[in-house]
Amino acid sequence: MINSHKGDENALHTSIKTLRLPPVALYIHIPWCVQKCPYCDFNSHGQKQSTLPEAEYVSHLLDDLTEDAKLIGSRLVHSIFIGGGTPSLFSPEAIDRLLTGVRQRVNLAHDAEITLEANPGTVESGRFNGFAKAGVNRISIGVQSFQQEKLERLGRIHDEQQALNAAGYARNAGLNSFNLDLMHGLPEQSIDDALFDLRQGIAQQPPHLSWYQLTIEPNTQFHSKPPTLPEDDILWDIQEQGHDILTAAGYQQYEISGYSLAGQQCRHNLNYWRFGDYLGIGCGAHGKVTLPDCGQIIRTVKVKHPKGYMDLTRSYLHQRHNVQDDELPFEFFMNRLRLLEPCPKQEFTDFTGLLLTAQSQLMANLNTALTKGLLAETDTHWQVTPLGRRYLNSLLEMLV
Repeated sequence: MINSHKGDENALHTSIKTLRLPPVALYIHIPWCVQKCPYCDFNSHGQKQSTLPEAEYVSHLLDDLTEDAKLIGSRLVHSIFIGGGTPSLFSPEAIDRLLTGVRQRVNLAHDAEITLEANPGTVESGRFNGFAKAGVNRISIGVQSFQQEKLERLGRIHDEQQALNAAGYARNAGLNSFNLDLMHGLPEQSIDDALFDLRQGIAQQPPHLSWYQLTIEPNTQFHSKPPTLPEDDILWDIQEQGHDILTAAGYQQYEISGYSLAGQQCRHNLNYWRFGDYLGIGCGAHGKVTLPDCGQIIRTVKVKHPKGYMDLTRSYLHQRHNVQDDELPFEFFMNRLRLLEPCPKQEFTDFTGLLLTAQSQLMANLNTALTKGLLAETDTHWQVTPLGRRYLNSLLEMLV
């Protein structure tokens, strides 16, 4: 159900907090894929490319943005991420119309990072060049593996050669950067298999690599029929040896699953993890916006299913939630502690409006994390330790 905004005034705190405005990003969700992967818990729907409602959906996205843009006024948007689903199913012409409409509705930075997710099985050279001409300056390619057996087990529609081709297209499309998504801890995967994929990925010379472990999520095919995954000691060996290989190749780890060459971190993801603001438009998209006039942080969720989202008789907004004071500490640290960089303590107060010294339970929890060696601190910063990175979920649970 859509939460009415009429009661928002009653939900505000009696004293308005002073909140520092963080940078703003824009997330755009395109929900269609050729087919649903068995491990995927994202909001995606299988549909043939020939029947995609491109023009209609772009119109709805822009109408959605027209409403959301009111939340940020003239604030500068520093990055755009077009995710899915498989956004590369849309034509370069549709992406051009979309980005043109975005520029007409928000104050977009002249050097904004604009990323589009792509599946190697849905692109060719001309398509990447067309996306670049439309304004996309960064492509994220969902490779996952370079081994046919593993690709088939993951339900991917591409093969090894298509993955290699896609990386080549990205290198030659005049982009500022591109990312390869690689997954490890795959069903019955050996250490050698995982490191082969990683070395193949590095050989494609991507400025950025997302290298993350497969996890079994609820409401997926793998959850209902779990595959046999590597044992924990194998997973740890993969992570340790893979990290060494990436480091030797010049990649710097800057977040739990993000590696990049110097200066090539994903600015959009950095904004998420630094507790920045972002508008979310499209089916099921989430947003987080700071409203300084009322000292409030809100979260928004859009209608999830394409049919409901494109129903002209209803709002795009499914839910709007005022984030309460007791939720803010966990929300802040859940994002900020994904990053390996030190976290300025002042940002906690600046971006939540809460005084750290007034949060007695949080202070006790932080001290526990420090005692256990999961967190380190100076007078001005916190930083996750190597042990804390290994047991990040346990660290976050301490801060609830």
